[in-house]
Amino acid sequence: MTLFGVLRAPRELMFGAGQRKSLGGIARGLGNRALVVTDARLADDTTFGEMMDELRTSGIELMVDSSTMPDVPVDSAVRSAEAARDFAPDLVIGIGGGSCLDMAKCVAILLAHGGRPQDYYGEHKVPGPVLPLIAVPTTAGTGSEVTPVAVLSDSERSLKVGISSPYIVPTIAICDPDLTMTCPAGLTAIAGADALTHAIEAFTAIRREPVPGIAQERVFVGKNAISDHFALGAIGLLWRGLEAAFKDGQDRAAREQTMMGATMAGLAFGVAGTGAAHAIQYPVGALTHTAHGSGVACLMPYVMAWNTPEIGPHLNEMARAMDLACGAEVVPAIAELFARIGIPASLDDLGLAENRLDWVAEQSCGIARLIENNPRPLPLPDMRRLVGAAFSGDRAALSLN
Repeated sequence: MTLFGVLRAPRELMFGAGQRKSLGGIARGLGNRALVVTDARLADDTTFGEMMDELRTSGIELMVDSSTMPDVPVDSAVRSAEAARDFAPDLVIGIGGGSCLDMAKCVAILLAHGGRPQDYYGEHKVPGPVLPLIAVPTTAGTGSEVTPVAVLSDSERSLKVGISSPYIVPTIAICDPDLTMTCPAGLTAIAGADALTHAIEAFTAIRREPVPGIAQERVFVGKNAISDHFALGAIGLLWRGLEAAFKDGQDRAAREQTMMGATMAGLAFGVAGTGAAHAIQYPVGALTHTAHGSGVACLMPYVMAWNTPEIGPHLNEMARAMDLACGAEVVPAIAELFARIGIPASLDDLGLAENRLDWVAEQSCGIARLIENNPRPLPLPDMRRLVGAAFSGDRAALSLN
């Protein structure tokens, strides 16, 4: 195999307890007028207020936009960009969970290039650099602090949509696990399970021929040597830290492992991409209105079972990272971990109606950029079989030829 790798990452990434206190000095090196994007809950938080004081002390003029909503409705990003134009920011700072960071990315695009979010759906549609971005995550989940992706919800399409461009990788990421210490157990589980799914799908993605120019033609190039390094490291960290962080939010070591795992998973899938679990979750989430992390994690063991004929060696490597005896133990172990932290075990448990399985299968097959990244093909009849097994909770049905 020819050694090939791609890395897209922030110019600087600071990780560690207390690193949020470096925000003022970092911002001063990027601009003078900062639009701070967050949500209403965080805007009233004492620690957030301290970060704003640090920015002001550093000479940064601020406009705080606390209007971020879950899943970033497209119209909300348009309103936020319009509201910020008169302030004329030269820097955007996203502080919060994945939705806040994705909102910050989208607003930075609109302030730099105008138009509507719909103009940038898909890959490589952003025409050039956006305003400098600082990302400060407060959950350990999406990895948006290091990825070239912003996910929004579009009511006209009844699905989540993505903007994928190297131009929206944040300039600087500040990952302070102290900011996750008060994250509730349920959100810790959902976010961490999302991160583990990112890592698994990146590590098991299709490996493409590394032809010159592939990284300019595709945002997601598939499995490669650099993404594998981060994905496998993330799997090990999340396997060790996630359940402990879920059980005891004050377990500092577990919080550190989980946040580091989520960030490394972001570095992995930001170039390798994700696969069928994410493709299926989009229509499932649209119907059930359930959290993205719950959906992809619910689906992950079934997708892994389907992919097993193609990913045997990868499962063996994952087993070593997870301190398991062999690759055959990996899928059951992942399913059991998710069960222990409260992830629904089937699409039925997630609230999907059985009479919508055909529609889910059809919609999932239509998300080509993700299905083509899956290591085992999923034509419509096989996709229907997969979602049927995930609905009934029968992984064994996917092992039949």
